[in-house]
Amino acid sequence: MGQRLRVAAICTIYYPKSHADAIVTKFLKGMSTDEGFFVPEVDVVALYIDHVLENDIGVGLAAAHGVPVYSSIRRALHAGGDALNVDAVLLIGEHGDYPWNERGRHMYPRRYFFEQIAGVFAESGRVVPVFNDKHFAYDFADAQWMWNRARELEIPLMAGSCLPLAWRQPWLEYELETPVEEALAVGYGGIEAYGYHTIETLLCMVERRVGGESGVAAVQCLEGEAVWRARDEGRFAGDLAGAACAAVADRAAGTMEAVAAKPAVFLIEHRDGLRTACLMLHGFVRHWAYAGRIAGAVAATEFYLQPDGPGANFGYLCRNIQRFFTTRQPPYPPQRTLLATGIIAAAMNSRYEGHRRVETPELNIPYRSYATLPLRPRGPRPQGACLDREAPDLLIEWES
Repeated sequence: MGQRLRVAAICTIYYPKSHADAIVTKFLKGMSTDEGFFVPEVDVVALYIDHVLENDIGVGLAAAHGVPVYSSIRRALHAGGDALNVDAVLLIGEHGDYPWNERGRHMYPRRYFFEQIAGVFAESGRVVPVFNDKHFAYDFADAQWMWNRARELEIPLMAGSCLPLAWRQPWLEYELETPVEEALAVGYGGIEAYGYHTIETLLCMVERRVGGESGVAAVQCLEGEAVWRARDEGRFAGDLAGAACAAVADRAAGTMEAVAAKPAVFLIEHRDGLRTACLMLHGFVRHWAYAGRIAGAVAATEFYLQPDGPGANFGYLCRNIQRFFTTRQPPYPPQRTLLATGIIAAAMNSRYEGHRRVETPELNIPYRSYATLPLRPRGPRPQGACLDREAPDLLIEWES
């Protein structure tokens, strides 16, 4: 690789098991995966934390690793100089003491962060790769602005979460141009934050269908008994929901109808005619799952993440980010994250506006899935070095 790349980490907050801890700490200490414990091949040289509260660990970790903590995003990107002085940026705008708006959206300042980053790029006359954790913004207009600004400045972008890099049991990965007839993802947790994860679980599978992803024409969010009525009316497939739930090993006893106290579903109409759904069943499942129909046959898989904090699923994410920083080529299309951002925004608008069907002409976002698999686990459950979060005695060189 030659000279090691210099990375700036721009974070909202940095406490134990936060996304800053899950990602930035791995760029300081190392990345556990099934295949081994990988020492970082890039250097974090600057840290910005938007607010430091009582449970902060970022300041101490930075001091222990000799990383300066700066008082502004601009100074962090200058990293002791008078212009852009880093080779890549981690934008971790998840968690923190921010309000929710009336539509139930957590108002993380991701656009503001990106606006500052892009401004430093513009004034410095050069750009570097940026990884954006999770969706681009709580408001799709902000996300579209970020996307357009990145295109204008030709900023290499990678975005999203670790869900597409989860363990799959059983292994299920569609070949490109698979004729997917119908699909559904199951999730749990908060309707916005984990609803986004469920959408991403869905998209990483159906984007591999014939013609690739076409974009989305309309979204509707339903809750409570309306979820089961929609299923009974054929608006989403009950057998796919059953198959997806059956793939989750530690689902609750009983039926989804009886156990999931506050069910929700996002009904998604894709522009090519495909209809998909994201079914939120908090209390019934504790992992994500997917089921799809091809030539009339149903196949399902669980998307499993380590449950105890920021585990090796983030190790795989960080290895992909590191490869992106060194190659400037994202391992999967960032358009997926832009589309997922728009879908969750439309779902939350539908929910706020009486659960109406929301047409989404702005989500005319076609794209093609990756041809080469990203770095990710192939086993059914975590194994090897990822079972030891520190893995102090196992050091493996990251492949070039």
